[in-house]
Amino acid sequence: MRKGVELSTPAIEVRRLSYAYPEGTPALDAVSFEVAAGECVGLLGPNGAGKSTLLLHLNGLLPVRPPGEPSVLVEGLPLAEANLATIRRRVGFLFQDPDDQLVAPTVFDDVAFGPVQLGLNGAPLKERVEACLRQVGLEGYGRREPSRLSHGEKKRVCLAGLLACDPAVLVLDEPTAGLDPRGRRELKALLNRLPGAKVIATHDLELAVELCQRVLLIDGGRIVASGQPADLLSDEPLMLAHGLEKPHLLTHRHPHT
Repeated sequence: MRKGVELSTPAIEVRRLSYAYPEGTPALDAVSFEVAAGECVGLLGPNGAGKSTLLLHLNGLLPVRPPGEPSVLVEGLPLAEANLATIRRRVGFLFQDPDDQLVAPTVFDDVAFGPVQLGLNGAPLKERVEACLRQVGLEGYGRREPSRLSHGEKKRVCLAGLLACDPAVLVLDEPTAGLDPRGRRELKALLNRLPGAKVIATHDLELAVELCQRVLLIDGGRIVASGQPADLLSDEPLMLAHGLEKPHLLTHRHPHT
């Protein structure tokens, strides 16, 4: 938690965020929600609903148009040009494709990239990188080439790189996409262990049930429903109306619903 931040201050606060792409295509329409410190919130919805666009706003990867009152606050700090460096340290963003995020010739260098930008070097840098690799189950991988790793290992290297910057919030875009069943299980277990707030856009509805305290259903750039995962995802008419299905996990738990 950033020094001076009150415990009651939301990790993320989004206030009537609207956005249209430069060619005029509307993507978000007056979206508002909060994420409490330590809370895990899932973003659900069909393709093209606005999930990824919303995530990209949470650490300033997309500009807010038009400028005006802050639409996004991180630990009470408004998303504005003067605060971007601080906010990008506080909000770690995991892209759907890890190859979009891996930048260095070795795993060690990749995980070290962020801390080096923050001025860390020498023994403290080595200790931090090794600790983060242990945290994601990749102890001893430092000298390996990221290009030779499996898809799941690459995602965990990216996560280690985010953790090395000590973020308050992890923002994850389809974290289990492209993983086999074992890879999905391992990544879910890892995410469940990680501290801090999390915002996860996902089509993996079982992940939402297993990890999230709350889910937001987005369609057409608007939040159309929110609630506890088991309650919202058990609403089959609602799911079908927005291009989703009740997950098998809930069907198995509630065979008569």
